[in-house]
Amino acid sequence: MPTKITQSMKILITGASGFIGSFIVEEALRRGMETWAAMRRSSSKKYLQDDRIHFIELDFSSQERLIEQLRGHHFDYIVHAAGVTKCLNPDDFFAMNTHGTLNLANAVITLQMPVRRFVFLSSLSIFGAIREQQPYEDIRDTDRPQPNTRYGQSKLKAEEALKSLPLPLVILRPTGVYGPRERDYFLMAKSIKGHIDVAAGYKPQVITFVYVRDVVQAVFLSLEKDVVGQAFFLSDGHDYTSAAFSDLIIKELGNPWCLRVKVPLWVLRAATILGEHISRLTGKTTALNNDKYNILSQRNWKCDIQPAIERLGYQPQWPLDKGTKETIQWYKDNKWL
Repeated sequence: MPTKITQSMKILITGASGFIGSFIVEEALRRGMETWAAMRRSSSKKYLQDDRIHFIELDFSSQERLIEQLRGHHFDYIVHAAGVTKCLNPDDFFAMNTHGTLNLANAVITLQMPVRRFVFLSSLSIFGAIREQQPYEDIRDTDRPQPNTRYGQSKLKAEEALKSLPLPLVILRPTGVYGPRERDYFLMAKSIKGHIDVAAGYKPQVITFVYVRDVVQAVFLSLEKDVVGQAFFLSDGHDYTSAAFSDLIIKELGNPWCLRVKVPLWVLRAATILGEHISRLTGKTTALNNDKYNILSQRNWKCDIQPAIERLGYQPQWPLDKGTKETIQWYKDNKWL
């Protein structure tokens, strides 16, 4: 049955200090919920300054430790947004995104916590490069996932394991999420401000986006609607070219001159191999990595959001032009650009 969120209800948001997690926290507070932000001791609270936030430290590397940390707590809702998108060691994707997720789920089950929803933030990346023949067709939830990144593989393994557990599970699979506070698309805006716009490959590419506030909308619909056991793609409902996104960024930056460069995929491959090597030498993650190559070389990012519209009640409110305008303005206001 559908459930109505009330102010007395408690919500636990993991990855609360992260890009998406911090926006979920803000919406939970706006709704008057008792809001608990799970984060590492070393994580920044820069975007978590509201005095109403309750903080809890969780160690996803250990189910036993999680049981002790969660003992005595009762949450009506858990939104698991914690995860890693870049790692020095490929095995770390699975340590956090797969095993960390299962440690949390099993701790909740062991404690017999009567959660009404357990929402898992997964990714369109679990499907990999499929339906790549032109004209491109929407990736559908009936397609067989073929993840071509360690990130996508780790999220898929988490999904598969969660589905076997006795949890009121809802899975969300957003495409590329952008918005204020996001750093990967920021690098693109920074490059364009520096008068260089780089695109990878010559074969036509269709990309999709979802603004962070639309992801938050879907999260709270997942708490309210009778959709347990279901998974949903999230985008803004439109398809774009990389040039279209660049044009919007250029417009919001005041139309600076910009040199557009198309890089052959073999050049990108060489750059990411070099990036991986430098990362190992310096001990620092880089945006130029093996996963990034597979993401940039994938040609079809279309996905079918009709099930989310029909069953979840999802109605994206932020087309790319509107979202880009707010995002670039935030970057300017906060001296990122």
